[in-house]
Amino acid sequence: MKLIVCLDDNNGMMFNKRRQSRDRILIENALEYCKGKELYTNEYSAKLFPESSVKICEKPEDIENGYFFAENILPNEERIEEIIVYKWNRVYPADMYFNISLENWNLTETVDFEGSSHEKITREIYVR
Repeated sequence: MKLIVCLDDNNGMMFNKRRQSRDRILIENALEYCKGKELYTNEYSAKLFPESSVKICEKPEDIENGYFFAENILPNEERIEEIIVYKWNRVYPADMYFNISLENWNLTETVDFEGSSHEKITREIYVR
């Protein structure tokens, strides 16, 4: 499985059971990146995407192939072969953090782009 997450500068993901931020162009970028492959997310995150573009899955461990967009849930790291990190490049309040260390992962790509609500969003691709 390939994991997609959005993080602030402190690896924050959520605050008070809500997403830290949302950005329309980031979602378009993620859809383009996943083009041709299945994209899954849970019910909470599905409303960010056009209805026909994602499949609902509450247990990311059940995904054999494809991408999982995660905001309020993280799969077991052992099941992940690639991590796509979108960085907001700012700090938001957070009480849920990304707990996978990227130290042993290889950074293969970094791309900056302007979002609809953020001047700069960074996409980083990590592989084992």
